[in-house]
Amino acid sequence: MQMNEVKDELLSSDIRQLGRLLGDAIRNHLGDPAFERIEHVRQLAIRFRRDNDEAARAQLSDALQALSQEETTQLTRAFSYFSLLANIAEDQHHIRRTRAHLIAGSPPRQGSLSHAVGNVFDAGKADALETFFEDAFVSPVFTAHPTEVQRKSIQNCQMAIARLLSERDRVQMTPEEAEQNEEALGRGIVTLWQTRLLRTSKLSVMDEVANGLSFYDHTILRELPKLYSSLETMLAQRDARWEDAELPNFMKVGSWIGGDRDGNPFVTADILRSTLQTQADKVLDFYLGELRKLASQLSLAQILNACSEPLRALAERSADASPHRVDEPYRRALHGIHARLDATRVVLSGKGKQADGVQPYAAAAELLADLDVVQHSLVSNGLRALARGRLRQLRRAVKVFGFSLAPLDLRQNSDVHERIVGELFAGAQPGLVYLDLDEEQRISLLLAELESPRLLTSPYAQYSEETTSELDIFRAVREAHVKYGAESVPNCIISKAASVSDLLEVALLLKEVGLLRQDSREVDVNIIPLFETIDDLRAGPAIMARAFGLPFYRGLLESRADQQEVMLGYSDSNKDGGFLTSGWELYKAEIELVTVFKQYQIKLRLFHGRGGSVGRGGGPSYEAILAQPAGAVQGQIRLTEQGEVITAKYANPEVGRRNLEVLVAATIQSTLLPQAQLQPKASAGAGHLTAMEELSGTALNAYRDLVYGTEGFEQYFWESTVIAEIAALNIGSRPASRKKSTSIEDLRAIPWVLSWAQCRLMLPGWFGFGSAVQAYLAAHPADGADVLRGMYTDWPFFTSLLSNMDMVLAKSDIAIAGKYAELVKDKVLREAIFTRIRAEYAATLDALKLITGQEELQQANPLMQRSIRNRFPYIDPLNHVQVELLKRFREGKQDAAARTGIHLSINGIAAGLRNSG
Repeated sequence: MQMNEVKDELLSSDIRQLGRLLGDAIRNHLGDPAFERIEHVRQLAIRFRRDNDEAARAQLSDALQALSQEETTQLTRAFSYFSLLANIAEDQHHIRRTRAHLIAGSPPRQGSLSHAVGNVFDAGKADALETFFEDAFVSPVFTAHPTEVQRKSIQNCQMAIARLLSERDRVQMTPEEAEQNEEALGRGIVTLWQTRLLRTSKLSVMDEVANGLSFYDHTILRELPKLYSSLETMLAQRDARWEDAELPNFMKVGSWIGGDRDGNPFVTADILRSTLQTQADKVLDFYLGELRKLASQLSLAQILNACSEPLRALAERSADASPHRVDEPYRRALHGIHARLDATRVVLSGKGKQADGVQPYAAAAELLADLDVVQHSLVSNGLRALARGRLRQLRRAVKVFGFSLAPLDLRQNSDVHERIVGELFAGAQPGLVYLDLDEEQRISLLLAELESPRLLTSPYAQYSEETTSELDIFRAVREAHVKYGAESVPNCIISKAASVSDLLEVALLLKEVGLLRQDSREVDVNIIPLFETIDDLRAGPAIMARAFGLPFYRGLLESRADQQEVMLGYSDSNKDGGFLTSGWELYKAEIELVTVFKQYQIKLRLFHGRGGSVGRGGGPSYEAILAQPAGAVQGQIRLTEQGEVITAKYANPEVGRRNLEVLVAATIQSTLLPQAQLQPKASAGAGHLTAMEELSGTALNAYRDLVYGTEGFEQYFWESTVIAEIAALNIGSRPASRKKSTSIEDLRAIPWVLSWAQCRLMLPGWFGFGSAVQAYLAAHPADGADVLRGMYTDWPFFTSLLSNMDMVLAKSDIAIAGKYAELVKDKVLREAIFTRIRAEYAATLDALKLITGQEELQQANPLMQRSIRNRFPYIDPLNHVQVELLKRFREGKQDAAARTGIHLSINGIAAGLRNSG
C-alpha cells in the first residue's frame, strides 16, 4: 500500500464507521427492511455508474418506481445524511493531515502563511513586507444567496460530531474513553437523523443575518485575531525588527447580509438598522465574555506585583466594591471596563444593563485605550507573557471588529437608482424626463446638480414607495455612521453598472441625505461599480477613465485616499457568455483597469464576485488569486463567500483559519513575488493571448447559440432540471428571478448554476470549450496542440481555468444527466438539445485530456479524486430518486410529502457536491 493510501485509510475508516452508525440509527428507527431497501438502491446505482447498461438502468428504475412516497423520502433522507457525514469526515481528515505535517516539521505547505512569508524572506524582499502591510487589505465578504440549503440546527449537529472525531485524533484514549467516544458519536448521529433537514417556512432576511453571524461565533471572532498573532510571531522569529510590532488591520471579514437590496424588496431601512444592531450585540457580547474570562485569569495581587499609575487610576474609577478584590487592581480595572462596555451595549443594541454613573464608550477606540492601559502595565512590570494571551487576542479583536463587527455593504441595481433620480428631477423640475436623456446629457445634468448646494428632495413632496424606501436606506446609513462609526457601512455597490451616469446617480443620492458634501467634495462611502455582463466588462475600463476625467468625481476620490474599488461579476458574465469567455473577459478587464488606474494615478482595489461553483467563479482561492494578471492585486483584494461554501469553509474553526490564511498568503505572494502570477512568458506570451482570444470567440458563439439561440432551450431547461422546484424551496429570502418570468435572461445566476449542478450536467462550468479547441486545432493543424499545451504549462490563468473545469467535469455525469433529459416532454426537442450537449461534453473531455496529458479526470489532484470517489455511491442514488420524484410530481402527485421528498433530494445533492451553487 502506498503512503498516500495509508494516510487515506484513516479517512476510509471514519467514513465506514459513520456509515455504520447511521445504518444502526436507520435500522433502529425504521427497521431492517427499510435499511435493506436503501442498501439495495445504493448497489444498483453503483452498477449503473460502473456498467451504464440497459439492464442496470431498468433494474434501478423498477426499484425506484416500486417505492412508496414514504419509502422514497426515507431513502432520500438516508443518502442526504450520509453526504453530510462524509463532509465531516473529509474536513477532519484535512485537519489530521495538516497537523501531522506540522508535527513532523515538514516544509511549509503551499498556501500557508509560513510558506508565503518564507518565500518573501528567501527572495530578499523582507523590507517590502512593512510597506505591504501598511497598505494591504484582504477581505472575504459573506453573502446570503439561495444556495445555502442547510439549516443551522443541522450545522450544530455536524459540529458536535466533528468535535468527537477530532477528540479521537488529539487524545490517546483508554479503552473506556474510546468506548464512550463511540457511544457519543452514535448519539450524535441519532440526533442528526432525527433533526429535520428542511425549513418549514421561508427564510427572512434577519434569519439570514443570524445564520451568517453564527460563523463569527464558530470561527471568525476567535480565529482571525489568532491569525494576526501567529503572523506577528512568525515575522518576529525571522526578523528582530518585528519584535513587539503590531500589524495594521489589513484583514476584515465583510458582509452583504442585510444590506444587499438588488432584487430583494425585503431589505429595508429597518432591516438595515436591525442588522447593524444585531451585529453590534454579537461583538459586544463576545467582548463581555472575554473580559469576564480575562478578569478571572488576572488575579494579580498588588502586594506581589506593582502596577502602573494609569492602571491604578482605571481600577479606582471602577465601581467594583468587593472586599475580595480590593488588592487586585487588574481585576478591578477589568470590572470597570466590563461595566462601561455593558452600558455601551444598552446604547448600541438595547441589551445589557447600565449601572448608575457608568458612562458608555463613545467609540471602540476608547475601549481599546483602556485595554492598552492594562497591556502596558503588564509589560512594564515584567509580565509580558500575561499580555500575550487572551488580552492580546481581545485587543486585536477590538481593533478589527470595533463596535460594528463586520463592514456591511449596500448593493442596489443601477436601474433602481436611475428611476429614483428621474423621479427626484421630475419633482424639482416639472417637465424634465431624465430617462429620455442620452448619456452625455445625463452626465451634464448630474454634475450640475452635484455642484449645486440645493437638495432635490422636499419634505412636502409625495414620492413613490420605491423612492421613499431607497432614500430611507441611505438615511439609515448616515445614522449608522454616527452610532457605530463610518466603518459600519463603508461601501455602496452598483449592480449592472454600465455608464458613468450610474456612478453619478449614486453620488447624487448620497448628497441628498448628507453622505456627500458638495462644498468639500467629501463622500462618506465608497461608490463601487459592479461590471457583470460581457458587454459591461468590456466597457468597464473606458467608463472608469471617463469618470476619472471628471474633476468633481476625482475630488470625491481624493476624499477616499485616491482609491477606487471596482467589482467584477463572475456569475452573470458566465450566464451571459459561458465559462471560457467569462474567464477571459474578466482577465482582460483587469489588465485594462490596471492600465487606466495607473494612467490616472488612482489606487485600484478589485472586488471579485465569486460564487461557490466554477460556473460562478468558484474554485480554489489560492490558485485564483495567483492567477490574476500582474498588477491586479497590489496588496488589496475583496472576494465574496457565498452559499454553502461559507459552511464548508468557516463552520469548522480550523478549516476556517486555514481558509483565512490562504487568502493572506496568496495576496502576499501575488503582490511581492510577481513571478508567481506572471502573464504568459514573454517568448510565447503574444501567441498565448492571441490563441485565447480565438478560443474565447468560438466558445462564446457555441454557448450563446445553445442557450440563447436555440428555439425551445428555455423549455428544455425548465423541464430537465429542478429550477421550478428550487424557486419554491425555502432556501433564501429573494426570488429566483429578477422578474416574474421564466426567461433565462431574467433568471438569477445562482439558481441557474444550482439547477445544472443538481442534474449533474454542470453546463455553466464547461460548455463551449470542446468546440473552441476543435476549431482552434482545425485552424492550426501544425502547432495548435503545442500552443495549447504551452499555455497550460506556462500561464497560471489558463492552468487555473482548466483545473477548475477538470473538477466540474469530474463531478458531472452524462449518463445521469440523460435521465433528467427524459423529463422533457417533447421527444424531438429533448433529443435535439441533449445530443448537442452530449457531443460537446465528449469534445470537452477529449480537449482537456489532450492539453493536460491526463488519462483520467482529476489525475493531478488525487485528494479531489478520492473525495469524489467516496461521494458518488451516495450522491448518485439521490439523483436517481430525484428524477423519479420529479416524474411523480409533474404527473400530478403534488402533495406535501412529494414536495418534501424533492426538497430533501435538492438538499442532499447540494451537500454532497459541496460547491454546486
